[in-house]
Amino acid sequence: MAGRKLDGMTMTDVSAATRARWLAVSSVAMGTFTIVTSEMLPVGLLTSIAATLEVSEGTAGLMMSAPGLVAAVSAPVLAITTRRLDRRVMLLGLMALLAVANLAGAFAPNYPVMLAARVLTGVSIGGFWAFAAGLGPRLVPEGSVGRATSIILAGVSVASVLGVPTATFISSFAGWRTAFIAMGGLALVLLVLLATTLPPLPGESRARASEPLPHEAPARASQGEPTWLSGPLKVVLVLTVLIVSGHFAAYTYVRPFLEQVSHAGPVLVSTALLLYGAAGVAGNFVAGAWAARNPKPVLVTLAVLITLATAALPLIDLSLPLTLIMLVVWGLGYGGVGVALQLWIMRSGGGEMGTALYVGAFNVSIALGSFAGGRVVDGVSISAVMWVGAALAAVSAIVAGVSGRSRTTGS
Repeated sequence: MAGRKLDGMTMTDVSAATRARWLAVSSVAMGTFTIVTSEMLPVGLLTSIAATLEVSEGTAGLMMSAPGLVAAVSAPVLAITTRRLDRRVMLLGLMALLAVANLAGAFAPNYPVMLAARVLTGVSIGGFWAFAAGLGPRLVPEGSVGRATSIILAGVSVASVLGVPTATFISSFAGWRTAFIAMGGLALVLLVLLATTLPPLPGESRARASEPLPHEAPARASQGEPTWLSGPLKVVLVLTVLIVSGHFAAYTYVRPFLEQVSHAGPVLVSTALLLYGAAGVAGNFVAGAWAARNPKPVLVTLAVLITLATAALPLIDLSLPLTLIMLVVWGLGYGGVGVALQLWIMRSGGGEMGTALYVGAFNVSIALGSFAGGRVVDGVSISAVMWVGAALAAVSAIVAGVSGRSRTTGS
């Protein structure tokens, strides 16, 4: 049966078109998962890579700083310079670049080659994330934009909390190079999937790119100011820098902390990070449901959880059970940060350019945090780096609590 007619189309045609749209959304979400997992890859492999390539753990932390800085620049630069290019072509090119970067890292004979590979990773991360985050309105009907955007951005949040423990688990059995090879292979699979599922996505003019998305409220429209320059967006960017840099100052070095302070072996480290990841996924979805109504108190709560966990780790008896409990609390806190910030920034508007600025702030924060943490690890101690994370998370909670009382919360 061809199906019942509906405005010139059959019900079967409508159903097939709907499935195609959501398959494209799911493919983009898997793409964001892949790029962010690739970015986080060195965290759980830091000790092994440092030993193999004969550098200190603090120097090895540049594998996080370099792509973060490059992504922070590439996001707004690509958003501006490629605004007239088909976004489908751009996403495919950036995913292909990610595959090359991960495979180059897997076979890197020395640290300079590894660092060069991580620079390429940063270009892919910045561009892909900035373009993908705003695709919801172009893939699904307006009434489904919120759900589609949440699915796409969930790839970022889930990758942040699951990618590292999964890579660590793989490396504990097959070595860190295998983890990089696996991510390179996954990027190639995603390249094919995106090519198959994404429709043409013509580029937009610079003027239109600076407009808010259809589902976003223009925070400054009444004043004639571009939305991506609004006060609410500036608050989100400040909070992003504070909480993300604090998190990565500590989290980049969580494996050496577990090994040197908690005396955990490879299997226990993998288990600890998997528990952290599971808690993070739970935090992501709980915070997402809560923050949809009012992201501000959610972010304050999450920052407090991170503060408590990272401050307690250097102070507690350091028995493994207590350490695991603190990692679970930490995972619950940071797991919800991404979705809370994303919902807050959607309220501030800004379109593709606003999203690119947010992506830039997020990634430069990763770079700043991991770099600062490395200097503390090499210059003070592995335990001291947890205090850095706790201090910045505490400041984040204070700033979120006193900033943008009505305009940024929607209350």
